[in-house]
Amino acid sequence: MAQYVRDIMTREPVTVEPQTSVAAVARIMRDEDLGAVLVTEGDRLRGLVTDRDLVVRSLAEGGDPEQATVAAVCSGDVVTVRPDEELDHAVRLMREHAVRRVPVVEEGHPVGIVSLGDMAMERDPESALGDISVARPNT
Repeated sequence: MAQYVRDIMTREPVTVEPQTSVAAVARIMRDEDLGAVLVTEGDRLRGLVTDRDLVVRSLAEGGDPEQATVAAVCSGDVVTVRPDEELDHAVRLMREHAVRRVPVVEEGHPVGIVSLGDMAMERDPESALGDISVARPNT
């Protein structure tokens, strides 16, 4: 029986505008316990930014996190899936593009995000990745 992206995706993903500062995005990630947020212009997906992007593309480069915008550090060429696509298709895309998170879009509008952790919880909740995905963060 086929499973669909809509069945496991995180709905109503957190989004920020491209001009949002790196520091503000970092605070959102901390406060919401997120590893990624979607970058949108209006209601259109422009990119995806991860906690690693903030560190590698901004902080490690010596940028001022209050002045640098997320537009400069987000991944703009984002692989996406639709909610009605089979989960196996999303898995293939993640493997093919070596990504851990894929935005879910409907008619160009972000409606969710599906992660490697979501898939682990769905397919093998007893796996190490499944355990890590539900564990409380070390803060």
